[in-house]
Amino acid sequence: MHSVASPALWFISIAVLLGLLVVDFLVTRRPHEVSIKEAAGWSIFYLALPFVFGLWLWYEFGSGQSLEFITGFVVEKSLSVDNLFVFMLLLAAFSVPSEIQQRVLLYGIVGALVLRGIFIAAGAAMLSAGTWAFLVFGLVLLASAVKILHAALAGEPEAKDTSKMRSVRLLRRLMPVTDDYRGTKMIVREQGRRALTPLAIVVVAIFATDVVFAIDSVPAVYGITEDPYLVFTTNAFALLGLRALYFVLHSALAKLVHLNHGLALILAFIGVKLVLHWAHDVWPSVPTIPTPVSLAVIVATLGVVTLTSLRANRKEPASLD
Repeated sequence: MHSVASPALWFISIAVLLGLLVVDFLVTRRPHEVSIKEAAGWSIFYLALPFVFGLWLWYEFGSGQSLEFITGFVVEKSLSVDNLFVFMLLLAAFSVPSEIQQRVLLYGIVGALVLRGIFIAAGAAMLSAGTWAFLVFGLVLLASAVKILHAALAGEPEAKDTSKMRSVRLLRRLMPVTDDYRGTKMIVREQGRRALTPLAIVVVAIFATDVVFAIDSVPAVYGITEDPYLVFTTNAFALLGLRALYFVLHSALAKLVHLNHGLALILAFIGVKLVLHWAHDVWPSVPTIPTPVSLAVIVATLGVVTLTSLRANRKEPASLD
C-alpha cells in the first residue's frame, strides 16, 4: 500500500515510541500517588506532541496527510477516552491501590499498542487485497455503533463482572492467587511455590478489553486514511498519554454521560463513509465524504455530547431535590 513513510522513518518512529515507553516505565518504577500537577504536566506534553507532528507532516508531505493525521488522532483519542472509562471501572472492581494504578494503566497501554499494531498490519493486508475490505470495515463499525448505542440507551454497565471473564477464570485455575497486592510484582513465591498477585489478574483483564477496543479503533482510523504509517502514528499518539490523562479526567469521566452516544454516532458516520468509499470504487457516481467534512462532523459531535452531558449533570441535583 502507498505510504508517506520510508523504512528509515518507520525505524525512527518506532524508536521514539519505545523511548517514550521506557520513560513512562521509569516514571512508574517507584509506586506513588499521582498528583494533579504531575498528571497535568504529562498530559499537556502528550497532547502537544501530535500537533507538533501534524505540523511536521504539513511541512514535509503537504496539508492532505497532515489533515488526515489530525482527524484520525481526534477519532482515536475519543475512543481512547472511552477505553479509559472501562479502565477506571476495572481498577475499581479489583480495588487496585492508588500508588500502583499508573503501572496498571501503562501495561494496558503497551498491550493496546501491540494489539493495534497487529490489527493495523492485518488491515493493510486486507486493503491491499481489494476494495472489499472497506465494505467489511464499514459493516464492522456500523455493527459496533448499533451495539454501543443500544447499551447506552439501555443504561447497561460498561464493565462486566470481572470474576466471570474467561481469561481471569483460566488464570485462577492455572496458578494460585495471593490475597493482597505486592507492589508492582505480578508473580511472587509463597510457601515454596509461585503465585500470581491480584495485579496479574487485573492486567490480564485490561488486556482482554484492549482486544475489544482494537477491533473498533483500527477500522475507524482506516476510514480516515489508508496510509498504514498514519494509522499507526494516530494510534500511538492517542494511547501514549492515557496514563497521565486518566488521573486528570478521573472525576470528569463519570460525568460524560453521553460520551457513548457520541462515539456510536462517530463510528456509524465513519462506517457509512467506508461503505461509500467502497461503492465509489465500484460505481464512480457514488459520492464520497472528504476528510475536512469528517473532521468537522467528529469535532461537532464531541462538542455536542460534552455540552449535553454537562447539562444533564446540572439537572441531576435539581431532580433529586
